[in-house]
Amino acid sequence: MGRVREMIRVDGRECWTLFDTGARNTYVIPAVASVLTTSETARPIRTALGGSVKETTRTALLEAQVEGHSISTHAMVIDEIGTDEDGRRIEILFGALAMQQWGIRPIRDEERLDLSHYPEDFVEF
Repeated sequence: MGRVREMIRVDGRECWTLFDTGARNTYVIPAVASVLTTSETARPIRTALGGSVKETTRTALLEAQVEGHSISTHAMVIDEIGTDEDGRRIEILFGALAMQQWGIRPIRDEERLDLSHYPEDFVEF
């Protein structure tokens, strides 16, 4: 599974982000959600993440800059994502569905992202 860590820009703020193909969804902590458009869910959403089950009743529209490229995706707001291998607090967990949508590929061996497939235009059929 590919995991890369780096800063992304959200509303002018740098946020420590884990890009993880092992996670389907995208998650943000409340500090990040405070600068995003959020909404309440009709019922609680439970997800297994980091060895425990987490629950949320809020989602957010994550609009950010990843290496200078604009992205917009749906994220769930959870109290705590966890820490990375260096003990640094993860503020955003960027999941596989969002990476696929935006053509982002983690290159784990080089600890970097490949954005060569970033879509300049969306063509819908």
